Amino acid sequence: MTNEDVLAEFRGAGALREGHFVLSSGLHSPVFLQKNLVFMDTTRCERLCKALAAKITAQVGKVDVAISPAVGGIIPGYETARHLGVRSLYVERADGEFKLRRGFTVEPGEKVVMVEDIVTTGLSSRECIAAIKAAGGEVVAAACIVDRSGGRADVGVPLIALATLDVPAYPADALPPELAAIPVQDPGSRRLKA
Repeated sequence: MTNEDVLAEFRGAGALREGHFVLSSGLHSPVFLQKNLVFMDTTRCERLCKALAAKITAQVGKVDVAISPAVGGIIPGYETARHLGVRSLYVERADGEFKLRRGFTVEPGEKVVMVEDIVTTGLSSRECIAAIKAAGGEVVAAACIVDRSGGRADVGVPLIALATLDVPAYPADALPPELAAIPVQDPGSRRLKA
């Protein structure tokens, strides 16, 4: 599956948005990938995650478990794990940091692929990887549907992306004038109120 194939899935779901967005990372961008519109379509989600699983296998071989960060990574993590034929676990925040909970365990030395939805800065990936390592897992790679950093995100392990895009993202105090002139939308999940 090519970058254009992945973008076609997002366009087909109405999930490739243009405007002025605050991302979960806090950065501002003229492009937002509304992945939930993609993942709610089980056929579309299956195509993407099956392709990601094949890419993982081609690059790192057999893994024992796929672990994702809650909440956004759970669906692609589960579906990718299904195509890898391995367990699907997730970490969730407790006291501000990711932890394996709900009886999930990793055996020492198990080969883990950390599966994300979209990577921008790599922060949640790094936090998830730290939690997996703390639980005893050996993280052999991180994987995502889209790396929107253009390959610049450092997650501390090899990053396998189904698609790599170079989408600009800016701190709030460094917006280009053309972006600053557009009303801001804040769909980022880290700031949603319960």
